[in-house]
Amino acid sequence: MFCTKCGAELGETARYCVTCGKPTFVMDVGEASVPPPIPPAGAPRKTLSRIMQGKKIAGVCAGYAEYFDMDVTLMRLIWIALLLVPPNIGLFAYIVSWIVLPKR
Repeated sequence: MFCTKCGAELGETARYCVTCGKPTFVMDVGEASVPPPIPPAGAPRKTLSRIMQGKKIAGVCAGYAEYFDMDVTLMRLIWIALLLVPPNIGLFAYIVSWIVLPKR
């Protein structure tokens, strides 16, 4: 068996390449790991936008939460934490996002 990344020769039961470290996806009988799925060629890309449904102020937190596949409440807590950072990074970033991001 050979590594698909660097071409190094590997043993038949090797789980990682000894040269570059790339996983070979050889599984043991009781192991439940599978290779990561490959998205289809025509799959739509995620776009960052403000979500008007379920918004509290401008829909910025809901848009970021959907984009990063997070809970909206957790995203709102992150924005509040950024707001409390001394140079008010969160406030500026929120206002810029409010202006720049398109509505959906």
